[in-house]
Amino acid sequence: MTILFGSASPALAQSEPPEIVITGRGLDAPPGEAAYDVVTIDRERLTSTASNRLEDVLRDAAGVAQFRRSDSRSAHPTSQGVTLRGLGGNASSRALVTLDGVPQTDPFGGWVAFPAYLPERLAAIRITRGGGSGYAGPGALAGTIDLISGSPTDLGTLQLRTAYGSRDSVDATALASATLGGGFVTLAGQYARGDGLIPVVEEDRGPADRAAPYEQASLALRGVVDIGGGTELQANLSGFTDRRDRGVDFTRVASDGADASIRLVKRGDWGWSALAYLQTRQFASGFASVDDARTAASPTLDQYNVPATGVGGRIEIAPPIGGGITLRLGSDVRRVSGRTQERYTFVAGAPTRRRVGGGESTTFGGFADASYEAGALTLNAGGRLDHWTITNGSLVERPLAGGAALTNLAFPDRSGTEATGRVGAALATGAVTFRAAGYRGWRLPTLNELYRPFRVGADATAANAVLDPERLTGAELGLDWRPAAQLTLRATGYWNRLDGAIANVTLASGPGTFPGVGFVSAAGVYRQRQNLDAVEARGVELDGRFASGPFSVAASYAFVDSRVHASGIAAGLDDLRPAQTAAHQASTTLAWRRGDLGASLTARYASPQFEDDQNSRELADALTFDAVAALPMTQNLSIEARAENLADARVEAGISGPGVVERATPRTFWLGLRYRLR
Repeated sequence: MTILFGSASPALAQSEPPEIVITGRGLDAPPGEAAYDVVTIDRERLTSTASNRLEDVLRDAAGVAQFRRSDSRSAHPTSQGVTLRGLGGNASSRALVTLDGVPQTDPFGGWVAFPAYLPERLAAIRITRGGGSGYAGPGALAGTIDLISGSPTDLGTLQLRTAYGSRDSVDATALASATLGGGFVTLAGQYARGDGLIPVVEEDRGPADRAAPYEQASLALRGVVDIGGGTELQANLSGFTDRRDRGVDFTRVASDGADASIRLVKRGDWGWSALAYLQTRQFASGFASVDDARTAASPTLDQYNVPATGVGGRIEIAPPIGGGITLRLGSDVRRVSGRTQERYTFVAGAPTRRRVGGGESTTFGGFADASYEAGALTLNAGGRLDHWTITNGSLVERPLAGGAALTNLAFPDRSGTEATGRVGAALATGAVTFRAAGYRGWRLPTLNELYRPFRVGADATAANAVLDPERLTGAELGLDWRPAAQLTLRATGYWNRLDGAIANVTLASGPGTFPGVGFVSAAGVYRQRQNLDAVEARGVELDGRFASGPFSVAASYAFVDSRVHASGIAAGLDDLRPAQTAAHQASTTLAWRRGDLGASLTARYASPQFEDDQNSRELADALTFDAVAALPMTQNLSIEARAENLADARVEAGISGPGVVERATPRTFWLGLRYRLR
């Protein structure tokens, strides 16, 4: 992990024509980014993690968190939202995740389909902590995570990698790229499968518990071509398939998706970019209830088809202003639609009712971002004005045997306007840079939060079609210090207040039949998504990197004191910690590399956190160690050994109503080969 600093490009001699370099990237980040807490995970780190998974790489930047601690081999896909700075979550992302400018969160649910992203096909990941990034797009409530695709320079001509691991696991990847005339093409694919872990910890298991197998694959094709005049055309086509199991009968999960995008980027005095994209998703999931002795599972909900579509585009220009001013102006639009189709109220193992709920939402906005550089001082100001609509929301419930509808609701269309933005300043004095920033951000509720109920074990959570948007206000102060060329240190203190935070609020305990979810047993609780008054977070983030020759150390630490402000029906949550929010997170990687010969050790720590909104179920802290070693056999072939959770620490990921603990990845060993065509 490295800290990103802006740098000026050397001027070319007047007699030389400007060189046209085809990069496959968008417009350069504005100089004003120096005022914010920005970190970059470089390609060397992307290609050398023990798990070879994107969600694992993101943990290098402390403060980046998913709703649960488990990864995409065992977690339920809908729990894999991404957030920053201890703002809690309900599985929808509070950070804006983009790939080459295209929003990547699920159009229906706001979670991230991590099996779709092979880390090795990326050039870098750029993480901006803090909200209000106007030019990146709406939804950057807690920050922005920008995934940047690699070019042939990054990927090489051909790279093949395969490994065999614990629990009969296979992980295979392939990368290929070629320079073609005035452009290039890249192809990346990944396949992974395994028998999986048993999610429930040993002391809580029963005959109903078994291993949770997974099988996942992705493919991404990318082409970039120079069309003249300093303009390049970038086209992307990708798809993924994901099959998981939750470790008991009737809990199979299926996710599939395909994305296509096209972008024109013009560099020079008048820079501009135009982007259009299409996303399709298909999701299905079964849910089950397990008896108290965990001897048998019975189906409770079958979400047999949850289709969703996202379509959008953006256009922006960077006119030549001069005088140390850099300006970006633009507009973007994103429309998502989707519905949940499910069978529920099971009697003697068979469903008796059918539910269909869903709708559409659209966000259309304009933005401006200006940076000013005057010697050691850099200033930035940016803003957005967004108009949103939520339309065609409906919920219909019918008996499968036929007859009149049990529920037939058409929710009123809603709309609104949100004004957000940020201001920042950076002052460089020798080896030290001082930073200060303030910002406002917002997020529209996802269709999943509005219309889709869900279950975790015996607990059931209902949707809420009248949720309001979340709105964040924040400020931060930071310091960057580079006492030597080999050492970079960064510290940031911040305050964030998230008004209208959407949370899963406990309303009752079972047994009983409750609206939106049906029957809940005595072992479970009934919750509904609600807007809380606010979540307030104060914290500190520390990052550092030291590199000397083949040796490097990268470290990141985040502390947050995060509290709920609540009244009314949720008054019992006031001054509690948000669910799934650890006060302390830390990550450290020691690495040594000389060519293809290398080794690294990564330590990660997460302090205790609460599973639930009432802070009654505490997940224990966890300290894990990952290790990677590579030994070249020939010029092109290397042997690789990897170990996840080397000490086999217990990483608790969830606690269900009767106190059953679910764990994340246990110790996993990998042995494999990597082939590079030089």
